[in-house]
Amino acid sequence: MATALVIENDPTDDARRLGEWLTEAGLDLSVTRPHAGDDLPADLDGYAALVVLGGDRQAYPETDGSPGAPWFPAVEGLLRKAVRHRVPTLGICLGAQLLATAHAGTVERSPAGPEVGPAVVGRRDAAENDPLFRYVPLIPDVLQWHADEITELPVGATLLAASTRYPHQAFRLGDRAWGLQFHIECDTAMIADWSTDSALLAELGYDPELVISACHAVLTDVEEVWQPFAARFAALALGELDDSGSRRSLPLLGH
Repeated sequence: MATALVIENDPTDDARRLGEWLTEAGLDLSVTRPHAGDDLPADLDGYAALVVLGGDRQAYPETDGSPGAPWFPAVEGLLRKAVRHRVPTLGICLGAQLLATAHAGTVERSPAGPEVGPAVVGRRDAAENDPLFRYVPLIPDVLQWHADEITELPVGATLLAASTRYPHQAFRLGDRAWGLQFHIECDTAMIADWSTDSALLAELGYDPELVISACHAVLTDVEEVWQPFAARFAALALGELDDSGSRRSLPLLGH
């Protein structure tokens, strides 16, 4: 079975539903948790894909020049190798930001303020020719939970989705690496965990219970769009998806 390396940057943000979708689509997952002391591999030999998850860290350096987490330089190195060697790659929220910074993009505290809860993003015209995004609806449902944003994409990146306040919501780098500023992996328990004593919710003045309820209400809509997206990503890693994104019997909507 083909294996995807999954890098978990935070104990509260595991692969969750995304992991289930990928394994259902035929990928085995090898999860490494550098936040808990796991060592990262030196390269991606033997892996069919790379997935980098989110977390409560910053992709840009601290004021003293140190990285947002001790293992981030190694993660960025793997992301560069993935793009160079055309290993199918997916970065979620912080993972997308690290994909950007690894390739000289810019991430910073968003001047627009935090973005939290259910939202929609707008698919860009370039998505029509993207093997994963071409089947995503024009205005898909997503879940947001971030205070930082990608303010400048890497040179050569293709913008695939945007929103009014945060223009860089999804992008592709090379032909097999995707970054999503938003979350697709969350379930209600994860959102509830994030909502406990959340500084972001306090900053926005949001009621945690209302946020949890609102997120729970759109989980089915999120799954309808992003489960088949994950299945297409897995198919690409398995060598079952051609450059046009077509695969026999691959669902366009969720099960």
